[in-house]
Order: sequence, then structure tokens, then C-alpha cells
Amino acid sequence: MNMKPVSTISTPIDRYENGSFQKLEDQLAVEEPLEIKIKYSEEGSIVEKNISVTMRTPGNDDELACGFLFTEGIIKNSAEIKSVTQNSENSICIQLNENIKPAENKLERNFYTTSSCGVCGKASIDAIATVSNFKITDKFKNIGPDIIISLPEKLSKQQEIFKSTGGLHASALFDLSGMFLELREDVGRHNALDKLIGSRLLKNIIPLNDTILLLSGRASFELIQKASMAGIPVVVAIGAPSSLALELAKESGITLIGFLRGEKYNRYC
Repeated sequence: MNMKPVSTISTPIDRYENGSFQKLEDQLAVEEPLEIKIKYSEEGSIVEKNISVTMRTPGNDDELACGFLFTEGIIKNSAEIKSVTQNSENSICIQLNENIKPAENKLERNFYTTSSCGVCGKASIDAIATVSNFKITDKFKNIGPDIIISLPEKLSKQQEIFKSTGGLHASALFDLSGMFLELREDVGRHNALDKLIGSRLLKNIIPLNDTILLLSGRASFELIQKASMAGIPVVVAIGAPSSLALELAKESGITLIGFLRGEKYNRYC
């Protein structure tokens, strides 16, 4: 019988407070590697390749793997997926349908990502630029301030794990009226978004052109790229965007909001 993946662990700590130490228990987010493999047919033979090793919080591994393949442009939609097999706790394989072959240029890179680095270690912007199949046609949507400032409280009500550990990033989807749709968490911010997009992909709810994405941290280039791949028109971050994230948002037609704190935020484009 499959057991639910452990996402947090308890550990004894010495807490210093008010001039003395006391023995307490603390909750830590679990971080373990996940090997993502892909299997497909080529000239009558089955080819299996290792695509990525990512450090993640266990759970929703099928969503993470499928979301990763989609946001990296290796697959275009869920119809290309034949099966998803969890080989072990830390290894998963996506088999493509017989007539589907992934883009060679997307398989040339040897991916290795830690839970926090995102695109670090990739050679250049040209090497990581991915063209979305879902262009944002209604560009730079203008969402009312009342909706924007209501999002963090709605997110916090959904973040049970985040409240217990303080160590997980969250990506949450809302509709354009601010109604909560779905949430995924992970020790890596890019993993959380891949899980979220992967969940919608496996449900055949792509593109996400009528949604708002809320990020619990900062908005990096890679997160904006993943949002663009899924057709998300509005990205709201609790933290700051990077300069390259802003540049990509402008090019993609994404409304980008950062530093959402209380009733204040910055609209960058």
C-alpha cells in the first residue's frame, strides 16, 4: 500500500528566548531529490533519457514531472503523455505516446536544479528561452486593487504546511475575480509552480488565460517564463521581481505586480 509522502519532519531544538534556552520541537520541510526520466519511441526502439534531477518536497511528483516537461517545452500538452510511472520514491518516468517525439534541442541540455537556484548554471538566456504555444492575446489585464490586496489572506488560509514550517514556497491560482482555484507548495519556488501547472495540465485545463498567479516569494525570470508557457496573464508576487522577469513580462503581455504587502503593491507592467 502506498503511503502518503512525508513533507515535514519534527526535530528537537534548543530555543533561546528571554535570556535562556528551552527544549522544543520544530517542524522542517523535507527536501529530497527527484529524478525525472522520459521514455519515447525512436525508429522502432524505446529510448529512455534522464532529463532532470531536482531537489523537491515529496508529494505531487507526477504533477511536478509533467509540469516541468511542459514548462520547459519538451511536451506541448497532456495528450502527448502515455503514462506516468513512479519508479521509486525519488524517481519518476514519463512515457510519451508512440507518435510523439520530444524536441531534440530541449533534450540537449543536462538539467540539474536545486530547490532554490532555478535557472542558475544554465549557460545563457538564449539557452533557456522557451517559446510558449499559448500566446496571451488579451495583454496587460487590469485587475482591480480590491482583488489584488485580498489574495494574500486567501492564500494564507490554504497554507497549512507553510504555517507549520515557514520553509515552503507557494504558488496559487485564482480566477480573475479573485476566487481561489488551486495551491501547490514546495521547498523550491519553481517546483511549486511546476506542480501547480502540472496539476492543471493533467486535468486538461490549459491554457490558464483567465487566471491570476500568486507567488509567495519573489518573481524570478524562470517563474515568469513558466507562467508565460501556461498562458497566465497576471502574476502577483509577495516579493520583488528581477529585472529579467520584468523584461519577459513586458514581452509576453503579462501584468506583473510585486511587493504586495497589506494594502500596498507595485505594478511594474
